[in-house]
Amino acid sequence: MTRPRIALVHGSVGNADATWYPQHALADRFELVFVTRSGYPPRPPLERIDFEEQADELAAELRDGDHLVGHSYGGVVSLLAAARTDARLASLTVSEPPAFGLVRGNSAVEEFVAAFERHSFDTPEEYVGFFLPLVGSQLPPGHLAPTMLQGARAAMVERSPAQAVIPLDELRARGFPMLVLSGDHNAAFDAACEALAERLGAERVVLPGARHSLPRAPGFNEALADFVERVSR
Repeated sequence: MTRPRIALVHGSVGNADATWYPQHALADRFELVFVTRSGYPPRPPLERIDFEEQADELAAELRDGDHLVGHSYGGVVSLLAAARTDARLASLTVSEPPAFGLVRGNSAVEEFVAAFERHSFDTPEEYVGFFLPLVGSQLPPGHLAPTMLQGARAAMVERSPAQAVIPLDELRARGFPMLVLSGDHNAAFDAACEALAERLGAERVVLPGARHSLPRAPGFNEALADFVERVSR
């Protein structure tokens, strides 16, 4: 029997290796494809990163039967790609995508978005020192590794995900099962996830314990594996 194929798309700052290393434990049950977004190591740096362009790139890489999983900025890219790919996806899972365009006017979302608009950054170290605490991720000790330095530079040139228009009608029309995950730590992410799940008719799971670093959260692998195996039957 063919194992289900899961394509995992990382978020900002951390590349695929940094984001998805806890999911290697699922390799005996699934075929895992770790997608590195353009601009992130080991791919060459870019001067500008746009979720629309990356959605097109991802859409072209997907295959019939894929279970697509996107975290954070990669969740926004995955939502867009899932609506436009020619592949017949088996499911879509997103963890804390900053799909803030769905909930503009929410006070927590407006505060979160304004925090970026108030700040400018000259170095990747400055960006990491601002961004990781804001989203609820842990600052790494000591000097940043070269891969994280490139990842931070990539994040600095990403188009704001708050500008993304999530294609709700197209996603619902695709008919595949969907799962939305969050970590119960940030009201802005909670609002976006609640709105997304409600408007897409998606399953909703809350996994406290790792804040925005959801792939490391207790129960993440179990929740993802259960969902993929259930919808694969």
